[in-house]
Amino acid sequence: MSSQGSPGGGASGAMRLEPEQLKVLEENFQKVSRNPDQATLMLIAAECGLSEEDTAKWFRLRNAQWRQAEGLPAELGSVKD
Repeated sequence: MSSQGSPGGGASGAMRLEPEQLKVLEENFQKVSRNPDQATLMLIAAECGLSEEDTAKWFRLRNAQWRQAEGLPAELGSVKD
């Protein structure tokens, strides 16, 4: 992963984000919601100039990254006893 915290940095089909887009996405992740609702996602996508699908993908990848950093399973709801 890149030093900018961009999820999926080395994966094939990785998203190419401008620094300004990444800043907006990361600020929303930190200050607004790690799991934005559809209306919020649409506003964030418009602010970044990304599609809603790409914005949702970024949040999914960033959430997995956050969960792993917290020592949680990467997949939401995959806690096993």
